[in-house]
Amino acid sequence: MSRARNGLYIGIPMLIMAVVILVVFVPFHSQPPQPQDLQIAEVEIGNVVHSFTGEGIVVPQSEVIILSPASSIIKEILKEVGSHVDAAEPIIILDPTPIQREIENIRDQLEVKQNALRKNQLNARSTKVDLDYNVQVKNLRIASLKSELTDEEQLLEVGGISPAKFEKTRQELELAEKDLLMLKEKNLIQLQQLEADEEGLRLQIDMQEKVLATKEEALGKMIIRAPSAGIILSIRGKVGEKVDSDRLLIEMSDLTNFKIQGKVDDDFSEQVKTGTKVYVGIDDEKLTGVVGSVSPVIRDRMIDFDVNLYQSNHFKLRPNLNVSLEVVLTEQDSVMRIPNGSALSRGREHQVYVIEGGKLVPRQIISGLRTEAWVEVVEGLKAGDRVILTDLSSIKDLDELDIN
Repeated sequence: MSRARNGLYIGIPMLIMAVVILVVFVPFHSQPPQPQDLQIAEVEIGNVVHSFTGEGIVVPQSEVIILSPASSIIKEILKEVGSHVDAAEPIIILDPTPIQREIENIRDQLEVKQNALRKNQLNARSTKVDLDYNVQVKNLRIASLKSELTDEEQLLEVGGISPAKFEKTRQELELAEKDLLMLKEKNLIQLQQLEADEEGLRLQIDMQEKVLATKEEALGKMIIRAPSAGIILSIRGKVGEKVDSDRLLIEMSDLTNFKIQGKVDDDFSEQVKTGTKVYVGIDDEKLTGVVGSVSPVIRDRMIDFDVNLYQSNHFKLRPNLNVSLEVVLTEQDSVMRIPNGSALSRGREHQVYVIEGGKLVPRQIISGLRTEAWVEVVEGLKAGDRVILTDLSSIKDLDELDIN
């Protein structure tokens, strides 16, 4: 009995040592990976984006404010705060009576000014006739004196008149010519004054006509309509309340263009800057935008910011839609890329295997920008190459792989 016990004590350690020797010194011959287990990818042209993620919500890009077109009284309010309105849908009706009275008053003033203009034009015509007549009289007087002076000059030569008589006639002619020049100068000044009066009246009429056009346009706006589709945020006023011209009446959101209110972990606060590129994921599409304003306040360890979209009117955008954000740190556009795999170790130089004619051909490649999803290929491959991305360094005989 003791002999059997002693044999058991000696046999168990020996068995354990044999198992350890098998485990440590005798390698296991694992089966080579099967083709369906290999990660095989084709080199393609695309973008490699190093980024971090965030979340966002779609909101209207801007708000619209509607002012009172004229001083009036609120006659009727057709919509309530929070209701949705389509473009050109009426919201408030103002009483048109006050502006109609203003229009009638302006028209009366216009008629008075136009009548004054007609009178001024008739007066100018009459004055011009009188002035022309006075000039003609002066010219005739000068012509008569010239003829008389010629006759007296001949008589003076034969002693028919005295030199004093001749000198008197010559002086009268000289005065008449000076008088004509002065008359023409006065006539010119008077005509310019008449023209200035007419121009002033025309300017007043033009100003009144512009005011009239503005009032008539405002009359057409007494039914205040939504300039675009949106949601009414506030209505400033009540039925029966008097409102002045240009007073704020309605605030509403504009649903024709949108932006994103985004947020990311505050660990990325240094990377979130105005102008940073952002990809916005909506269903299976990606929209591109840039970071706009960034909130300086950290709330619940999150940074808030706005994303302005290049396609702010995309048909899939709608208010309060939750979207995913990809804030870009570095991006390589239109480069050769392959998916990230175990064959791509750390560093920039890697050995991979390319499938050519059913055989594995080793290639040395140089990588560039690297992300969890993609690796940029700088050298060693071309678009269309089929590359094994599974690590094959543990396989001694690559011929065992049945690539076909």
